[in-house]
Amino acid sequence: MTLDKLIADCQKNDRKAQEALYHKYASILFGLCLKYSPNRVEAEDNLQDAFITIFGRIGQYTGKGSFEGWIKRVTVNTVLQKYRKKRVLTLPEDDILEAAEEFTEDEPSLPLSFLLSIIQELPERYRLVFNLYVLDGYTHKEIGELMGISDGTSKSNLARARILLRSKIEAHHKAADNN
Repeated sequence: MTLDKLIADCQKNDRKAQEALYHKYASILFGLCLKYSPNRVEAEDNLQDAFITIFGRIGQYTGKGSFEGWIKRVTVNTVLQKYRKKRVLTLPEDDILEAAEEFTEDEPSLPLSFLLSIIQELPERYRLVFNLYVLDGYTHKEIGELMGISDGTSKSNLARARILLRSKIEAHHKAADNN
């Protein structure tokens, strides 16, 4: 079945088409949910909520642009709505290693547990902006629209997140040098 046919059938609330769409994109969207969820169980809940939203709004997809891009945007927005209510966010370990590269070029041997802990220690808004900008490639304008803040606030939050991460890495190096 082609993607266009699958989408058209989902727009008609065809349960088999919805199941096929779920199986086609669940793993991709689950990885995205992990970036914004504090644990695997909540990521699974977020994935289910995202698919409920996708199926509820699939009639709004016009065929312009990438369908995968559209469902990713719906997923991020669905999870961010929960974030706004709960004020909870963490990053998955694989992305932490990539994100930390900009801070650890000279010393790539930092333990993953340390990197995870310092990113989790960031104030929630800094952590969210850091994730959206560094890991997901959103612009400050897009982040501002998603979070209901100005572009300047997004830039400021990212700069502060980077400063905090660098200072924690430097403190870690100093402590290691003293041992």
